[in-house]
Amino acid sequence: MNRAIKDDSFIMPAEFEKQKLVWIVWPHNRDDWPGYFTNIPLTIANIISKISNSQKVNLIIQKKENKNVILKLLREKNYKKSNVKFYKINTDRIWIRDSGPIYVKSKLNGKKKILNFSFNGWSKYQNFKNDNKIPSEISKLTKVKEITPYIDNREKKYYPVLEGGAFDVNGNGSILLTKECLLSKKQERNPGLSKKDYQIFLKKYLGVENFIWLNKGIEGDDTHGHIDDISRFVSSNTIMTSIEKNKKEKNYRKLNENFKILKNAKDINGERFRIIKIPMPKTKYINKVRVPATYLNFFIANKAILLPVFNDKNDIKVLKIFKNFFKHKKIITIDCSKLIWGFGAIHCMTQQEPDI
Repeated sequence: MNRAIKDDSFIMPAEFEKQKLVWIVWPHNRDDWPGYFTNIPLTIANIISKISNSQKVNLIIQKKENKNVILKLLREKNYKKSNVKFYKINTDRIWIRDSGPIYVKSKLNGKKKILNFSFNGWSKYQNFKNDNKIPSEISKLTKVKEITPYIDNREKKYYPVLEGGAFDVNGNGSILLTKECLLSKKQERNPGLSKKDYQIFLKKYLGVENFIWLNKGIEGDDTHGHIDDISRFVSSNTIMTSIEKNKKEKNYRKLNENFKILKNAKDINGERFRIIKIPMPKTKYINKVRVPATYLNFFIANKAILLPVFNDKNDIKVLKIFKNFFKHKKIITIDCSKLIWGFGAIHCMTQQEPDI
């Protein structure tokens, strides 16, 4: 494929850079948590309240008549009223990290833009049409111009599918991804797209040139290899990565291979990254189904880190690691033992809008 790039290019700020606000979707799809949905609104209300104490939250709801019920739950969790704003947008699920807007800055004029990548339910679920429209709806409501990323193959424009949880950037030219998610035939998002194709269009739209391709994600991940379950930038030169110590565990080999890749990885200046090992919680099953429990699905807010915990012996150990690294942020633990039944946690259900 020939790739002709003639228009503006962009750069995506890292999550750990200053944010204007956070987008969150109120839960409504009971099918995502069969048998456990009752617990989910309380968990989401807790997350919203914790973030709202120090920064703004834009909360997406399905129906305006649900607002009073939601407000009651938020009040119970001591949310900051002035920091929560409601928007009515139809959605299929709450996982706005994957379906929502990707905010970037234009290299041409420095203005904030919304990247509206195609979303197809992780090439697994059929109900995704509402979620696919979220970036456009947010663009209209907030008056931030949207850009629809495309690849030009001479014959016609191709609009690639890409989820926010499939990559992580450091805001300084480097990006983390997995081959399992973007290059394998299972749950294939973009048939025919090669590694080189991805690198060309991601360089243009995310402002990255240093690609760190890990191999596989964790067991139980129904996205088939999202990076935000296994490895995350926590500064421009520091990466936290999941490690499994139990050699009998299926994740042991996968995560060890990823760690070896990270140890040899370098930034755009040719310097090695600092790698911080984060132990995995014990293998978790709900109704005999394995779920992707991991501490790496945390969210970095302006003044706090929201860290998923699972009533596991490693919860305290991981909390200490986070406190030691994020010395100027409050580490807030959120029990995600039920939330993870939807195959996502805190990072999956949040999308930051940078302060540009």
